[in-house]
Amino acid sequence: MSKFKNVQVLTAAAMLAAIAVILGFFKIPLSPTLEIRFAVLPIAVSGAMFGPAVAAVVGILSDVGGYLLKPTGPFFPGFTVSAAISGVIFGLLLYKKKATWLRVTGAMTIRTVVVSILLNSYWLTMLYHKGFVPILAGRITKELILLPIFIAMILALLKLLEKTGMFSRFERKTDESQTS
Repeated sequence: MSKFKNVQVLTAAAMLAAIAVILGFFKIPLSPTLEIRFAVLPIAVSGAMFGPAVAAVVGILSDVGGYLLKPTGPFFPGFTVSAAISGVIFGLLLYKKKATWLRVTGAMTIRTVVVSILLNSYWLTMLYHKGFVPILAGRITKELILLPIFIAMILALLKLLEKTGMFSRFERKTDESQTS
């Protein structure tokens, strides 16, 4: 948990959370229970850069911050849990690992099935008192269409960050702060 004591990590994580909040405002509503959002991108990046704990916090901050700044419905803590779990999944599968097509595909697929399809469908069922199967059917279709798009976007972002040396900069600073 020493990452939470590192000012550079906290600053970068806060910026990623802010970007996630802003990206959450750019949604494409398809129905009352179905929309496309892009806040998952900074959560994936935070998982790859800082690991599961920091990414979970980024997910939580992005969900709560987005609701506080521009509520688009009732607050439901289940979606906050989903955002945190997304960060944990990305952190466990991408942290301190080279961004490869297979690794990003695995992380995004697990996140899509566990969070987007199962958990979020369940939360929407609870929130709107609608049947689970109809909500699930629409979400599966949407998620299967979006999965390769998000994989490509996350992979491109991570490759760009690797190329610019962003990962090594934070690792070096984190390592130096631990020895001080």
